[in-house]
Amino acid sequence: MDLGDCYRLLGLRSGASFADIKASYRRLAQQYHPDINPDDIKAKDKFIALTEAYKFLLTVLPSEEVPQRSSKSSTIRSDGTTATGSTTTVTVERPPTPPKPPNFIEIERRLKWKTYEQLQRFLKGRKFPQAIALVEALAARLPADPEVRQWQAVAYQIWGRALIAENQLLKARIYLKKALKIDPHNKALSIEVQRDFHKLEQLY
Repeated sequence: MDLGDCYRLLGLRSGASFADIKASYRRLAQQYHPDINPDDIKAKDKFIALTEAYKFLLTVLPSEEVPQRSSKSSTIRSDGTTATGSTTTVTVERPPTPPKPPNFIEIERRLKWKTYEQLQRFLKGRKFPQAIALVEALAARLPADPEVRQWQAVAYQIWGRALIAENQLLKARIYLKKALKIDPHNKALSIEVQRDFHKLEQLY
C-alpha cells in the first residue's frame, strides 16, 4: 500500500490535514466495523485496510500536526467538600505517550519520494488530472523544493502536450505557460515547451 492508496482508501486528496484524516477514518471505520457487519468478510477486509492506511498516514505526517498526548498524571478536583472544608481529589493516570514519528526532515523526504513514485504512475497511466492534483498538493507542502517545482513543471508540460493531441488548444496553452512559469530556468524543459508552442501555432 503506497501513500496515494492510503489517501484514496480514506476518500481524501493527497496532503489532507490530520483533522481530515482522523474524521474520515472514524466515519469509515464505523461504517465497516466488524461489530456492525459481523457476517460480511468484505467489510472486515475494508476495515483492516482503512486502519492500516490511517496508521501509515500518521507515520508520514509532520510531528506538529499529530497531537501528542501527555504521559503525566492529572488531578481532577471534585465539587464536594467535607465539613472542615477540605477538598477531595482523584488522580487519573493517562496512557503513556505513543512513540514519536521520525524527525520532520525524514518525514518530508519519505512523503516527497512516495508522492513522486505515485506521480510517475499517474503520468504513465495518462491520468493527468490526478497527476496535477498530486504534484500541486506536494508543491504546496514543499514550496521551496526545486525538485518538486521541476516535477510540477514537467507534469504541466506533459499534460499540455496531451491536450494538444486532443485538440484542446486553449487549455494546452495555459498549462504550457504554467510549466515555464514554475521552472523558468530549466533549459531542457524550455526547449520542449517551445516546440509545443510551435505545434500549437501550426494548428491555429
